[in-house]
Amino acid sequence: MQAHETAAAPIGTASPASRSLTRQDYKTLSLAALGGALEFYDFIIFVFFATTIGALFFPPAMPDWLRLFQTFGIFAAGYIVRPLGGMVMAHFGDLLGRKKMFNLSILLMALPTLAIGLLPTYAAAGLAAPLLLLLMRVLQGAAVGGEVPGAWVFVSEHVPERRIGFACGTLTAGLTCGILLGSLMATAINSAFTPEQVTQFAWRIPFLLGGVFGLGAMFLRRWLHETPVFTELQRRKALAAELPLKAVLRGHRRAVAVSMLLTWMLSAGIVVVILMTPALLQKVYGFDAPTALSANTVATLCLALGCVVAGALADRLGARRVLLGGAALLAACTYAFYTTLRASPELLLPLYALLGFAVGVVGAVPAVMVRAFPAAVRFSGLSFSYNLSYAVFGGLTPVMVTLLLKTQPLAPAWYVMMLCAVGATTALFIEDPPRAG
Repeated sequence: MQAHETAAAPIGTASPASRSLTRQDYKTLSLAALGGALEFYDFIIFVFFATTIGALFFPPAMPDWLRLFQTFGIFAAGYIVRPLGGMVMAHFGDLLGRKKMFNLSILLMALPTLAIGLLPTYAAAGLAAPLLLLLMRVLQGAAVGGEVPGAWVFVSEHVPERRIGFACGTLTAGLTCGILLGSLMATAINSAFTPEQVTQFAWRIPFLLGGVFGLGAMFLRRWLHETPVFTELQRRKALAAELPLKAVLRGHRRAVAVSMLLTWMLSAGIVVVILMTPALLQKVYGFDAPTALSANTVATLCLALGCVVAGALADRLGARRVLLGGAALLAACTYAFYTTLRASPELLLPLYALLGFAVGVVGAVPAVMVRAFPAAVRFSGLSFSYNLSYAVFGGLTPVMVTLLLKTQPLAPAWYVMMLCAVGATTALFIEDPPRAG
């Protein structure tokens, strides 16, 4: 692995690489994806109510752009803390087991989400309100830091080698469905209640339900089993002999670099196109909240489909080809979307749907990352690369794009297109495994 760290690394010997997916594999994928969707809902529901939260948790005399900037700053705090939470969970996941950390992350997400729904606002608690909100986002970030990489490692170590792309793409689609749940919830709340009612009390409902969803996901994961790969490592006493992260940084730096760059492209697609755009459609393009959120729901559904398609194609064609073609498609769709809306607002739905599907290229990314690290340090390597990149790039993206929007109306488009170029260039350094027949 040191000479060609980004080459395909066998996931394990506990499961024959050539076998087909079994009923148990599909059950594992379904439960993991459903649990991930519920947990990811908890993490991202915040962004769908960013405008309302900004009005409630910051001084009313603050300018709109500054309020939105500070609200997205608190949103970003959840990303910035991800490396620490991810590293702690990954460390024990490589030494004690994938399943234990997979279950723990749910509880650490559910409780802060429930708490956000109960927090006092600025009118009731003053400065304590945004500080408590920030603390809850930090706790959520620590939880999701272990959840996402842990989920990819978990499913990839349950399925045969030649179906890792499909498994990771399906799991990513499940995480994406968490965003879809958030979009549907936000649409329902904004449709069922007046703007005044949303501000008064209805904004709390999604967070309270999110806490319940998280506890439900924790219950579902009781039915999952430890991965065959980790069990085999335990049996052979082949677990990491030193601090897993130390081994990653010493022997797999190229794999870390490739994983971080691909994560940067992934974060640009998800954060800008899916998470930020509903607020941008309202603030910048003049759409009302129900219209923006309904279009986002369709785009997110198309994103989930795109993730599965990209993952399956990565098994057949190789991740390099899928990432190169997908990055080009995403860049083209991004430019068309953001440059067309002002002149032709009636095209919002089809353009956003196509753009959402194009973002689905990110479904091919996790298969590259899980193959880049050997099993003994896979969780730590993937978690460090993914979470550090998301903290630096994904977490700061809303802040940077919001600031750039003051002088450049097409800032979201240029940012995503730049990252498509980064992703395509990085794909050239990927060495694909033998393709599925």
